Amino acid sequence: MNLSQRDQQIIWHPYTQMKTADAPIGIVRGEGAYLIAEDGSYYLDMISSWWVNLHGHANPYIAEKVSKQLSTLEHAIFAGFTHEPAVKFAEMLLAVLPENMAKLFYSDNGSTAVEVALKMAIQFWYNKGTKRTKILAFKNGYHGDTFGAMAVGDRGIFTCAFHDMLFEVIFVEVPLERNEEDLLKSFKYITDNHDDIAAFIFEPLVQGTAGMVMYNAGILDKFIEVAKANNIITIADEVMTGFGRTGKIFAVDYLSQKPDIICLSKGITGGTMPLGVTVCTNEIYSAFLSDDKSRALFHGHSYTANPLACTAAIASLELLLSPDCQKQIEVISLAHIEFKNKINTHPNVLNVRTIGSIIAIEIKTSTATSYLNNIRDYLYNFFLDKRMILRPLGNIIYLMPPYCIEGQQLENVYQAIIELLEELKLKKL
Repeated sequence: MNLSQRDQQIIWHPYTQMKTADAPIGIVRGEGAYLIAEDGSYYLDMISSWWVNLHGHANPYIAEKVSKQLSTLEHAIFAGFTHEPAVKFAEMLLAVLPENMAKLFYSDNGSTAVEVALKMAIQFWYNKGTKRTKILAFKNGYHGDTFGAMAVGDRGIFTCAFHDMLFEVIFVEVPLERNEEDLLKSFKYITDNHDDIAAFIFEPLVQGTAGMVMYNAGILDKFIEVAKANNIITIADEVMTGFGRTGKIFAVDYLSQKPDIICLSKGITGGTMPLGVTVCTNEIYSAFLSDDKSRALFHGHSYTANPLACTAAIASLELLLSPDCQKQIEVISLAHIEFKNKINTHPNVLNVRTIGSIIAIEIKTSTATSYLNNIRDYLYNFFLDKRMILRPLGNIIYLMPPYCIEGQQLENVYQAIIELLEELKLKKL
């Protein structure tokens, strides 16, 4: 039996209806922007394997650093102990984050980074003897699949089985250009009339799973300003947008108003292994300092600040900050803009939006747009047949390639998208 057949006998895959799903493709190795299957096929990974791979698969620089660390220290308990990779990465990361960020808490993925942020915010008020427990969030957001992260995200197909178990959240519309001022007034009314809101959580500038919905930094600044005026803790979920995806190192770099807490994961290790961090201001951290041990932040896991993951994160950040990588992000960004201008008026395109290395194309369809839109499988298989990995969000195609993508590789994908649009002229989907 091949790898795919062995998998089907024993494995349950994420976000997959196992009864109807096609057999998984067995991958045996990676090389740059490619994943290579057991039959020898090369698949161009245009979504960075769920947005995590920054510098290409099997990156030799990261591999060398992790290999060296493996023979030095593979893991150590992080309660009462520390180690060089954890301290060094925290130093490096804080140096490039907004100046108000002061303390870093390690976890293992984006969802838990968000859980930690929510616990920090709620316990901040608890430790101060103030009853603030409600969370304010944008509609259609996605913050992870653990219970707290589900609660502050979109109440949709991902969460419908658990709605009765999720805590109360005040949801507000995302401020798009057509409704910015009206929604700002509504946001101000809510914050002025609720004194029990602990925190406001948001995906800065881009709502990923919602369909790469993009909104302006200027209006987000105003929302954060209103929240701060009402002493509401602000949480930026940069799990997807962090580490260069929006064209700057972090999406919050576009903002004048800086959040109190930032959540990071996905690209943090360059796609090498799981790691998450939640970074906060000294004001948040200080609320947990007490002679009373019960005021500590009770969160952690066995692999907190794993030295191998921290080493991979150091290597990935070094690569990201290099002039070559920054130039490559700029090249990708400009190529996306040029392609957007090329297809923006195509009759089968509803909308094209781009920021940094992300471009999203909304396809016209005869059915309602949603994650489960029937066109999704058609789009996915169209590109898979061309050995290109795109994972459409309903009727929305997006590209988020690793920064090592070559110009011709990118051009080939653009051409495939044009072929798709022309083919759709003959179909009704």
